Amino acid sequence: MKPLLFVLGGLLTIVGAVWTFQGLGYLKGSPMTGVDTWAMVGPVVAGLGVALLIVAARPRA
Repeated sequence: MKPLLFVLGGLLTIVGAVWTFQGLGYLKGSPMTGVDTWAMVGPVVAGLGVALLIVAARPRA
């Protein structure tokens, strides 16, 4: 189960970062470029990914 959480957390973090940079206009070539919605949704998704990575890295009690 832990490897799945690590992969999912990593993917969410990467996708959230890409969405953030597209929303801020740093990554060009997408209909999402420059759209404020993605600049707000991206950090939330990336934060969830980081939280999932932290939960997956915690030792089992």
